[in-house]
Amino acid sequence: MAASGDEAAAMESISKASVPPTDLNLTAEPEHKREAATNDATENQKAKRPSNNNDGGVETAEEATEPAEPDISELCRDMFDKMAVFLQGELTATCEDYKLLENMNKLTSLKYMEMKDISINISRNLQDLNQKYASLQPYLDQINQIEEQVTALEQAAYKLDTYSKKLDLISSI
Repeated sequence: MAASGDEAAAMESISKASVPPTDLNLTAEPEHKREAATNDATENQKAKRPSNNNDGGVETAEEATEPAEPDISELCRDMFDKMAVFLQGELTATCEDYKLLENMNKLTSLKYMEMKDISINISRNLQDLNQKYASLQPYLDQINQIEEQVTALEQAAYKLDTYSKKLDLISSI
């Protein structure tokens, strides 16, 4: 497909654009002098580059080097292997958590059963005590009646003592 009018003119202007000269030294110099000259020329070019891009829209760029691409399938396999190990670890940890929770629930259930047995024993003992108290209630009532009678008898004894003292006083007169 051939370029038409404007495209052809644009391509021709690009091909005729001036290329910055490079420092080539074609004389036979020792290797270390050539490297020093090349380094100096490179530093001079960097220093001469303008900071604002005023060269008519032409941008300069350095060649980007991409690292060699490793085998994608090998990387995917490695990623899946590592992901499998990670997920296996996560699932193992979750299973261990559930086992721990199950053991804790079993122990809690046993503790509650022990507490249930203890409360049943306490309830039985309380019922036995209530029955014994109920069987002792008539005796307790008799004790209360005897206590009331003793109190009444004591008061009668005080009255009799007081009366006998009065009689003793009267008889002595």
